[in-house]
Amino acid sequence: MTINIRFLPDNVTVKATIGESLLDVAERAGVCIPTGCLMGSCHACTVELDDGEVIRACITPVPAVTEELTIHLFTDPTW
Repeated sequence: MTINIRFLPDNVTVKATIGESLLDVAERAGVCIPTGCLMGSCHACTVELDDGEVIRACITPVPAVTEELTIHLFTDPTW
């Protein structure tokens, strides 16, 4: 099953498979999500969902949601 993932603020949308790595989806869409440890500990890959939930893209798979998931990217000058 696939869903649309929309990355803001660039408004880039790409189809993704449930369970696929969010980092892989972002890379395929040409969207840069910074990474550090790739284990969620360093918080470099922190993104926010439309409902306000903050997740780590490196350890979060594409969830089984209805049709679309919107991801708000942060800009952190540290990374």
